[in-house]
Amino acid sequence: MDVNIHQSWKTHLQDEFSKPYFTELVNFVRLEYRTHQCFPPEKEIFAAFEHCSFDKLKVVIIGQDPYHGINQANGLCFSVHDVVKHPPSLINIFKEIEQDIKKAYPKSGDLTHWAAQGVLLLNTTLTVRAHQAGSHQNKGWETFTDAVITSISKKKEGIVFLLWGGFAKKKIKLIDTKKHHVLTSGHPSPLSANRGYWFGNKHFSKTNYLLETNGLEPVEW
Repeated sequence: MDVNIHQSWKTHLQDEFSKPYFTELVNFVRLEYRTHQCFPPEKEIFAAFEHCSFDKLKVVIIGQDPYHGINQANGLCFSVHDVVKHPPSLINIFKEIEQDIKKAYPKSGDLTHWAAQGVLLLNTTLTVRAHQAGSHQNKGWETFTDAVITSISKKKEGIVFLLWGGFAKKKIKLIDTKKHHVLTSGHPSPLSANRGYWFGNKHFSKTNYLLETNGLEPVEW
């Protein structure tokens, strides 16, 4: 497993790469990819850090596992490659954007253009076995991604964190809420959205309002 991340992240994360847990994690992931079908493709494991530089970072969206279906995961949480059918959570994200900022539902489910604007699309576990949700949890990824969130909280200011669902909301303990903005809601999955915990949260317009209030460019969702 090659750690391909944007140069701007290396200063802030270099210490993590030399810790024993990360060495064990790398060995685990390499073995998994040799012996099982895993996602995302190995070259895209760190895509969230390749497409969003630390310097441009202004929004963090926290997911859990990568998609575990064939050809879905592309290293960005909730995102899929261009030609892939949109998963249910992504459909609900796009529906909320339609309602919130009146932007037409897109053909592509690839969210790379969000990342390029400074949106870190961070799964807390960066790899998964095919068709086995949660199969790479508790192997070290959470330690790494917690360190990422902590580093962002300490070294940046005015970041908008979007915490969707119970799992993501637990990460608030890593965030200095006096320095940063935190928006929470239910998860966009149908189970949560259909119970009224997702639609109407207006997180996309609220995020842009907070960014513009801080003199930053809004995100073109």
